Amino acid sequence: MVHELKVLPEYYDAIESGKKTFEIRKHDRDYKVGDILELREWDGKEYTGALITKEVIYILTDGSGYVLTGYVVMSIE
Repeated sequence: MVHELKVLPEYYDAIESGKKTFEIRKHDRDYKVGDILELREWDGKEYTGALITKEVIYILTDGSGYVLTGYVVMSIE
């Protein structure tokens, strides 16, 4: 499944440079390992046109005891 997500410029830059290899999101979608994240840069008012595509390779859910209830941590590459 493909998920289109907004990303603020400071986080977009960190993903693009390879420093940020995870996404923390509300668990309001059915995220699964193998899903594709289309991360679109959003400046707070509009999309900038920049896009990075990443694959979810690991998921840590709120049921683990390590993530806030209602959130998910996804490792991406």
